[in-house]
Amino acid sequence: MSIGKSPEDDRPSPPSSVPSGPSDTPEGTGTPTPSDASGPAGPEADRPSIGRVLQQARVDRGLTVEEVSTSTRVRIPIVHAIEEDDYSRCGGDVYARGHIRMLARAVGLDPVRLVEQYDAEHGGRPSPTPAAPLFEAERIRPDRRRPNWTAAMVAAIVAVIGFVGFTMFNGDDSASTTTHVAEGPAPAQKPVPKPKPPKPVVPPPAPSESAIAAVPKDKVTVRLTATDDKSWISAKASDGKLLFDGLLLEGDSKTFQDDEKIDLILGNAGAIELFVNGKKVDEKFEAGQVERLSYTKGDPQVG
Repeated sequence: MSIGKSPEDDRPSPPSSVPSGPSDTPEGTGTPTPSDASGPAGPEADRPSIGRVLQQARVDRGLTVEEVSTSTRVRIPIVHAIEEDDYSRCGGDVYARGHIRMLARAVGLDPVRLVEQYDAEHGGRPSPTPAAPLFEAERIRPDRRRPNWTAAMVAAIVAVIGFVGFTMFNGDDSASTTTHVAEGPAPAQKPVPKPKPPKPVVPPPAPSESAIAAVPKDKVTVRLTATDDKSWISAKASDGKLLFDGLLLEGDSKTFQDDEKIDLILGNAGAIELFVNGKKVDEKFEAGQVERLSYTKGDPQVG
């Protein structure tokens, strides 16, 4: 039995849903063309540079480059270079971070934010580095060499032995000449006593913590020791007199006293062990950190 077609089977099929407009894909490819190849810029692209922020803050406060240099002890050419985002004169990332921190405080900015921006733009926080080459904020004076007591002692012994040998030789020659010329028995020669060697000079021992504790109470006494590394230091008395300005090598110590106050600048504060008025200062400083400190009589207090 055959089944007949219904009237609907003779109707023409509907056209396929293919858009009649131009194709959205480029010729010869199956991927759509992006409307914009470049993505939106990140928030850091619009952030002003460190130098521009420092310069604008200085201008807003009505300060000149010379005034900022005087208050921070950062030299004028370095201040200009940092405001132009040129850190090649700072002597390395450690000192560049220190300069940015001091300039930010001088113009009333948060130094932490600017240092974090510097680290992000220069490969992250640097590891501790040696203090050389020192930053150009101060003129460096070489430390005088200590006298070589060993060489002086050896030279003195050689001179004494030479003098004794010369004296004994001349005495024997005179005795033989007298024996041949004079008649009768020659007088007995008195033996020449041997000189005693000089006692070696023993350098005074380094002061212990108990000796440091016995400091006068009517003065300010500050003792600095470079324990882990070398560091540039500067010390001034209360009347502005410069007590020391130079490099403190690892293992060396310096002691300063004044009637009222002592001001310090430490170029590598993390390498310094500090005793003030006989007491050890337990302040923890980072390696390469630049610190400006002030101490008076009594218990140590950071200025």
